[in-house]
Amino acid sequence: MRIRPLTSAAALAAALLLSACTTTASTAPAAAPTPAEHTASVQSATPQELVAKVEIPYDKFVLPNGLTTIVHTDSKAPIVGVTLYYKVGSKNEPRGRTGFAHLYEHLFFGGSANVPDFDVPLTAAGSTPTNGSTWYDRTNYVETVPTGALDLALFMESDRMGYLLPAVTQDKLDKQRGVVQNEKRQGDNQPYGLFEYALAEGLLPVGHPYRHAPIGSMADLNAATLVDVRKWFIDHYGPNNVVLVLSGDIDAATARPKVEEWFGQIPRGPEIQPVAAGPVTLPAPVTRDIADQVPVLRLTRNWTAPGLNDPDTPALKVGMHILGGLASSRLDNELVRGKQLAVSVTAYDQVFEQLSFLQMTMDVKPGVERVVAEGAFDKVVADYLRDGPTQDELRRAVVSMLSSEIGGLERVGGFYGKGATLAEGQVYSDDPAQYKRDLDAMAALTPAQVREAMGKWLSRPVYALNVVPGPRTDSGDTMGGWGDEADSPAPPPDTRAKAPPLPPAPERAAPPVQPVKDLVFPAIEYATLSNGIPVALARRTAVPKLTLALDFDAGYAADALDTPGTQGLMLDMLDEGTTTRNATEIAEAQERLGARIDISGSLDTSTVTLSALSDNLAPSLDLMADIVLHPAFAPDEVARLKAKTQAELAQTLATPNDLAARALGASLFGNHPYAQPADGLGNAASLAALTPENLRAAHAKWLRPDLARITVVGDIAMDALKPLLERAFGSWRPPAGAAPDKPLDTAIPAANGRIVLIDRPNSPQSVIMAGRVLPITGRTPDTEALNLADDVLGGGFLSRLNQDLREEKGWSYGVGSQVSQPVGPRTFVLRAPVQADRTGDAIAAIIAQLRAFPAKEPVTAEELQRVTEGTIRELPNQFETNAAVQAGIRKNAQLGRPDDYYVTLASKFRAIDADTIAAAATRYLRPAGLTFVIVGDRKIVEPQLGKLGLPIEVQVAPAGAAEERQE
Repeated sequence: MRIRPLTSAAALAAALLLSACTTTASTAPAAAPTPAEHTASVQSATPQELVAKVEIPYDKFVLPNGLTTIVHTDSKAPIVGVTLYYKVGSKNEPRGRTGFAHLYEHLFFGGSANVPDFDVPLTAAGSTPTNGSTWYDRTNYVETVPTGALDLALFMESDRMGYLLPAVTQDKLDKQRGVVQNEKRQGDNQPYGLFEYALAEGLLPVGHPYRHAPIGSMADLNAATLVDVRKWFIDHYGPNNVVLVLSGDIDAATARPKVEEWFGQIPRGPEIQPVAAGPVTLPAPVTRDIADQVPVLRLTRNWTAPGLNDPDTPALKVGMHILGGLASSRLDNELVRGKQLAVSVTAYDQVFEQLSFLQMTMDVKPGVERVVAEGAFDKVVADYLRDGPTQDELRRAVVSMLSSEIGGLERVGGFYGKGATLAEGQVYSDDPAQYKRDLDAMAALTPAQVREAMGKWLSRPVYALNVVPGPRTDSGDTMGGWGDEADSPAPPPDTRAKAPPLPPAPERAAPPVQPVKDLVFPAIEYATLSNGIPVALARRTAVPKLTLALDFDAGYAADALDTPGTQGLMLDMLDEGTTTRNATEIAEAQERLGARIDISGSLDTSTVTLSALSDNLAPSLDLMADIVLHPAFAPDEVARLKAKTQAELAQTLATPNDLAARALGASLFGNHPYAQPADGLGNAASLAALTPENLRAAHAKWLRPDLARITVVGDIAMDALKPLLERAFGSWRPPAGAAPDKPLDTAIPAANGRIVLIDRPNSPQSVIMAGRVLPITGRTPDTEALNLADDVLGGGFLSRLNQDLREEKGWSYGVGSQVSQPVGPRTFVLRAPVQADRTGDAIAAIIAQLRAFPAKEPVTAEELQRVTEGTIRELPNQFETNAAVQAGIRKNAQLGRPDDYYVTLASKFRAIDADTIAAAATRYLRPAGLTFVIVGDRKIVEPQLGKLGLPIEVQVAPAGAAEERQE
């Protein structure tokens, strides 16, 4: 697969889960609601009323060859989501062939009898995303295309469903094998990266279909042959094992003849035989510790439980959400905010078709004794199993999950949109509307039912799998397979085996793309509050929700005028207590309202975002205003958040990609404000020095109405919105004195080509990041040609860098580049995680690509069409959701662009030719002066770098980021 999303069987549940919220603040005299007003303001719709708002009407038909097609009409945008679920996943793999379903999915993108390459035509037609994934229960493929490209998408999907094998060669198999193995290395290389392997090993016996990892083992991937490929295709990819969903600007009367035309002649295949794969009860409790290069001890408690169609599953999902999914969960309240023994906690039910994994985690606060942490962790569970949830906890959990589901109805396609929801209902439950039954079941739950289900399944013997800081002693290369390879090696491939005969492949011609409608960007209304805060509104009524962003001209670059990490910690403190509410009360109020308040930062901006049900906007705004205007910065809470942030910093420094990004930013910007870490975490020394007074001062300095802007997108009119905003924020006045000004004109160090090697021993992969500051800013006009040049070079799956290092050489799971768009100086940055033994070769290949473009290898006609007309065609896809529209409006305001910027992009792109792109590449995308940062194993990497002719600076990875070297 090209990405590795969550389990498909749990896709709906994943879309429902509401993560812990963060918030933001501001200092100014605005009257705080009284506690009595708080109580009155949080009345919200009942779970049953929310369920009534969740509806995905559909039509269904089945072709004579068994292909099941579901059609859902949603004409808000001229796009159609095309979603195919093949009823085969890693659980269907035999011994010795683990990882094969996923490897095959990669091959599925390599072309078919009448389609030389799957990605090129769809990208040229404006498809986004074009992707696939493999999990235990299924393999799925998705693309969202302009309505005029639907026939092309159906032709291509049908050609690879029926006539793939003539295009599958040994060369393609070998290259994609390399890509998949680098995907495995990339996952294994992360902190806690071997946990999932060890989890399955402890919970399930050898041979259980859910025991081996979908990514498989290195040995089994090496053993895959062309015979395997043909057999897998013939045995599993018949139309009778497929559910096709068309969702969006399409109806059943139009869809049926198209599906019959393109898929009707494909013959049935064998039926996939069911596998026995239910939950397993351990005979006795088991404890296992694994060592890893991690900053904090992670304790976990794990059980298997029933699959998604079991009547206990709704209660288990909600019960685990109450235990560790809510922002006000039992684990958070007891271990993070209460006893302050943990820096983070979670609990969830990861649901698959035939079983699920119940998991609780506790990241122990540094300095806390393990025995104390474990005792408290287990006591929370024991108390919860004894008492069960309260009615209020249950209601808050269900309302928050249902509110999130309503928001998810905006997307017609993709991995988690309406198409996937309908497909999974059909695949797993023989009912596209299964989502509705699941939601009804959750809404009808009682505390007693949750208590009973949790007691039934969590009172069984537990698997306590813990990750302890220390040298990593296991290797991902030997994990992920069947599990008995050490004693019973899998038989080698039979080199005498003959491949099954290829089915005949008729000649078929791709249909042309019909005219694609131009982007229609929503009209924007403007208003100004009495205190001067500008308000922008784009009304969209597809779902009864809205998203509201309160942006401040601050961001992490503001730390150039303060202590590093100040802005981030101040923002994190906003929802940790106001003058009238504590953190738990803030979290509970959001959950009752079905609202979500997130606080985030970027280099330029500090943002508080509210996602709310339209009917509950007034009380949701009251809560948001309290958080923004009246943060308490209580000393005890500041101390707790500092400890948590310090643990997050340690985790960041232990993560190769994050470590490389921090090092590159510091190298490129010197003393410029943009040298501040883009993660907002500052450094250990600066975090330790921060006080409540520092945070209070930063809040007053930066979160003020004369630095603020409000952007709203969703189901509300301006005449209803403005009075609510006026009530919440209108009395807020700026403090005396001029607003602070970030010195974005600070001088930047001269570009200096070099390599910074950060030694991280025993890393199976090297993370390469490279960059250079460009002589333009985000507000420099007419830089569209530069963006298109970057698209050709590294800006997408079909870019030159990705095609070279991933598709051609197989050294990486994915390579890309980006030209940033901040307010100040822009940067050109590329990222390439590669297998360790190819680090030097990869850098040489990157430099060669940069040198060749455009002088030796000018822009091709195919590339020009893809980055201009293809990009134009995909514009309607990019603004499907309220959040995407809001992001576009905010970016226009930040960079001083007109409201119709995205509408005029079509004409701008059509006026850009190959020579204009080449000129931009020649000026801005050259290899000279690039700083390369490598996070990898010095003993493997450094000998490869001498031939590059660049000066090398070696640094040691920060403490906790590197293992002790194993000689």
